[in-house]
Amino acid sequence: MTRLAQMDREGSDGPGTGRVASEGAVVVTAEAAETTRRRLTIKQAAVVQRLVDAAADEARERGYEGMTVRSAAKRAGVAPATAYTYFASKDHLLAEVLWRRFDALPAGDHRPGASTLDRLTGALGDLGLFMADDPQLAAACTTALLGSGPDVRALRVRFGAEFHDRIASALGPDADPTVLLGLDLAYSGAMLWAGLGHLPYGGVPGALADVARALLGGGR
Repeated sequence: MTRLAQMDREGSDGPGTGRVASEGAVVVTAEAAETTRRRLTIKQAAVVQRLVDAAADEARERGYEGMTVRSAAKRAGVAPATAYTYFASKDHLLAEVLWRRFDALPAGDHRPGASTLDRLTGALGDLGLFMADDPQLAAACTTALLGSGPDVRALRVRFGAEFHDRIASALGPDADPTVLLGLDLAYSGAMLWAGLGHLPYGGVPGALADVARALLGGGR
C-alpha cells in the first residue's frame, strides 16, 4: 500500500472509513471498501451508472469548476435528491468516475521468462495510460480525488491498494520493499502531475520506466 493510502487510512475517523488497529496494523471496514455499488438493486445500479456517465460528460465539457452534482443529475435525467442519495459531493462522484475507469483495467500480463524490468514497465505503462485518451476528464477527476470527504478518502485507499498490488505483482515475491515504495510514490506523483497538467499523460510510462530502471540498478 502507498504511504498516501496508509496516511488516509490512519487519518480516517468518520463513518465508513478505516480504523487503526494495534501495533500500527490498519483495518479497513466493509464500508470503506465499498462505494456506491454496495447493496444496489439492478435499477439503482443503472441510475448510478447514468450519473457516473453524465458526470464524466459534464466534466469533459465544463471542467472541474463547472461541473456540479445537479448538472450531472439533470443530464442523467434524475432528481438532484436522488443523485445525493448515492454521492455525497461532486468530489465523490468524480472520484467514482476515475475509480471505475481504473478498476476496468485488465490484469497485468506477466509473460513467463520476462525480466523484472519488462514486467514492471508493462504494468506501469498500463497504469500510466489509462486516462491518456481523456485528459480533460482526468484533470477534473484528479482534482476531485484530492478532496477531504470520507467517501473520497475511502476511494483513495482503494486506488492506493490496487496500484500497489499491481506493481508488487510485477516486481515479484522477492521485491525490495524500498523499491516498491519508491515506485508507489513515483506512480502517484506522476499521475498527480499529469492530472494537474505538468506532465502529458503520454509521457507518464516513459518517466516511470526511467524511475524503475534507476531503482532496479539499470534493470535485471
